[in-house]
Amino acid sequence: MTFTDNSFQKKSKSLPRTIEQFSFWAFRLATYLILIAASIIFGKIIYEGGKTVFRSEFPFINVPFLTQAPQTLHVFEYKGEKMEMSDSEFRAWVTAQGIDGSTFKTTSYSYSGGGIMPAIIGTLLLIAGSMTIALVLGIFSAVYLSEYSQDTKFIRLIRLSIVNLAGVPSIVFGLFGFSLFVLIAPIITETPKNDALWVIPLFFGNYVLSFQGWGVSLLAGWFTLAFMVLPIIITASEEALRAVPKGFREGALALGATKWLTIRTAVLPYALPGILTSSVLGISRVAGETAPIMFTAAFAIRDQLPWQVQHWQDFFFQGVMALPYHIYVVSAKIPQNEYTSRMQYGTAFVFLVIVFIIALTSIILRNRARAKYRW
Repeated sequence: MTFTDNSFQKKSKSLPRTIEQFSFWAFRLATYLILIAASIIFGKIIYEGGKTVFRSEFPFINVPFLTQAPQTLHVFEYKGEKMEMSDSEFRAWVTAQGIDGSTFKTTSYSYSGGGIMPAIIGTLLLIAGSMTIALVLGIFSAVYLSEYSQDTKFIRLIRLSIVNLAGVPSIVFGLFGFSLFVLIAPIITETPKNDALWVIPLFFGNYVLSFQGWGVSLLAGWFTLAFMVLPIIITASEEALRAVPKGFREGALALGATKWLTIRTAVLPYALPGILTSSVLGISRVAGETAPIMFTAAFAIRDQLPWQVQHWQDFFFQGVMALPYHIYVVSAKIPQNEYTSRMQYGTAFVFLVIVFIIALTSIILRNRARAKYRW
């Protein structure tokens, strides 16, 4: 009887251990599968994109790809040699050769020549502007929710709404930005549009406040992307503020500091690493979104750089090219061939490098802040 009881006890003890080992290996296998899939994807982009960005001869980098605007690629044979030239190079070549370019036969491929310089600049501007707006609004909101607000039903409803907004698809934010910022947002002008929703006269000059929208522009893209990442910024910043020990606040208040001075000198610096963590997450999402900027800020093609405008205010009310949208255009909107494939992988490679550099910079700043403001 004792032997039977011992056997039963051993079996009962081994069952949870077996389940635990099975769960451990299942989770481990799932992790490995994710890492393998990610490695294959990133490896393919790095390998194929590297062949577009880098060269085997000096200066070892495809400079035109990084410094020119997208162009049509001309592929043709001349004196038995296959030649590939972007549109600007082809026009210069036929002029130098004394050939009539209108009768010279070539095979043309859209978006497959030139480079992606305007898309790089546009992406950097979209990231910088939207993250600046999101961090300012997000940190202010987090400070209010963490330091000033009371635990009321209204505040709990706000927190629930912020959490729910984090799960809203980006396409919804794109439609929101299009309807609000592109079509309705107010602008001060002397010449309102005929289709403006409202026109309110102002008390100086002939200026009016016209609710006519900002159009497809940097400003509309900035605010749309900023609102999209606000839930991430607010939630992470609030948690970082709450993680700061209450003794810091009490000590500053006991020394006679005001509420705001206490927050500014004894709370925010120590919450900075957590806030920078939220900025890393925000940058990763802002940089990779296509749907919001497709409705609010992105152009398929634009030769001019953003600062090439007549008036300084035009800088904010112009559309730009962006790397995610450019990848979408060359992957889904034009016929696919070996030349568009080079543009796709090259653009994706540069895009990954830019996001990596920006995120790495934020991580370095976060680690320095942790080392400086450690408690």
